Amino acid sequence: MKQTGVQVRRHDFILKPEKSRVLLRPFVPGNTERVENIIGRILKMTGYEASQLYEEVLKEFRERHRDVTGAFSQRFEEIKPYVSAKVKLSETHRLVVGSYFMCEYSLEAAALFNPSIVPHPDQSRLEQGSLRFIMSLRATGEGHISSIEFRTGVITRHGDVKLDPADRYVSGAEIDRDPSYDLAAFTSMLEGSRRVSTFAKKIVRSLPARFKRSELIHSLAKLAKNKKKLTAAEIRSIETLKHWAVLNYQFRFPEKLSLSERAIFPVSSFERNGIEDARFVRFVGDNGEVTYYATYTAYNGQSIIPQLLETKDFLSFRVSSLFGEAAINKGMALFPRKINGKFVMISRQDGENLYLTSTDTVHGWNRPRKILGPEFPWEFIQIGNCGSPLETEHGWLLLTHGVGPVRKYCIGAVLLDLNNPERIVRRLREPLLLPNDSEREGYVPNVVYTCGAILHHRTLIMPYAISDSATCVASVSIDELLRSMV
Repeated sequence: MKQTGVQVRRHDFILKPEKSRVLLRPFVPGNTERVENIIGRILKMTGYEASQLYEEVLKEFRERHRDVTGAFSQRFEEIKPYVSAKVKLSETHRLVVGSYFMCEYSLEAAALFNPSIVPHPDQSRLEQGSLRFIMSLRATGEGHISSIEFRTGVITRHGDVKLDPADRYVSGAEIDRDPSYDLAAFTSMLEGSRRVSTFAKKIVRSLPARFKRSELIHSLAKLAKNKKKLTAAEIRSIETLKHWAVLNYQFRFPEKLSLSERAIFPVSSFERNGIEDARFVRFVGDNGEVTYYATYTAYNGQSIIPQLLETKDFLSFRVSSLFGEAAINKGMALFPRKINGKFVMISRQDGENLYLTSTDTVHGWNRPRKILGPEFPWEFIQIGNCGSPLETEHGWLLLTHGVGPVRKYCIGAVLLDLNNPERIVRRLREPLLLPNDSEREGYVPNVVYTCGAILHHRTLIMPYAISDSATCVASVSIDELLRSMV
């Protein structure tokens, strides 16, 4: 299998997993009885013994985290219900208790891969012709749990890619435990889901125009209490509403954290086994307002669902559900603007072909239309997208991935019509990028893959994963690429 004749420049760096970047996570070793037994043992320690132990813990861990004492203190507050109200604890004992119920999680222990890239919101203080970017990465650690990390850097006016050093620390977000919902948007989600009954929709319509998760849960509990007997269908409706509330949440990072320190770790039960393959896009609305969206795959160990991440500043994020018959499978990628007044998404419905769907709302997706299927030997098994399409004067440039013999993944490209992206204008016959000898070995061999590229002047900058292990960057002349398409 040969690569297309387009000259591809592989940049001289590789972003490898860094095992020392660890996140403090809650740790619960067993059931309630075991938790109480552990706390009981700690409470038997004298003040001196507790102080000595805590000094040892601090000595070992304070240089590995930005605020280890604050983390232990916060964790104690979460464990506090297991401690008898009659017991008076010293501050040292509280911190020791907190430390026993936390653990370190090495986010990148297994891999740092499947990148996407977007322009940074801040383009100030740059050399003329340069572009600052944000790169998202899928970090995979213990238990093959995936999260989202970020890196920043600059593409110079000459097309060189310079990555900023990553912060020594890595920190999680502050989760809003009682997020608010817009009634119109929440109702729209329910209307678009065939799994939600009329009974459930009636419950939601009784809520105020802006309501909290706690208000929804209270309404559901009140309904269950007042109604003597609920049908099986009504019980399922109540549970479905609770699930929708869990799937839609918000979080925020402190402003003092650099982008490379911010880690988006799974929050809801539906993504407990991973947040996979985020495809970020800089979306420009009709009024010129910029929103950064990312579609990702939530995995709970048994099933997957597509979710939508939304931010304007990479500090505050909102996670929301996608619904409709086309909101299935992996690899949904949003176009960077509306086309003919509609949001447009490229997706893979059947695990084999590429489909297009358009809608009035960014959350509801229906009536997928097949636009592209495997045609060449390097993509006979399946074809999928490699992130959001990029707008050029000749059409929408869509990077694709194809799977061929011995499950070898290659990256290709197609050009879609600007006004009617269901129409294929041009297509590469051979792969644009395939794994070379130095890129074949890894967690999943023989794979090159990306979740998004960026255009800078007349150059395509493409970060890509190698064998599900690490991340590299390649660049290609757009003009040469377009000329090579048939």
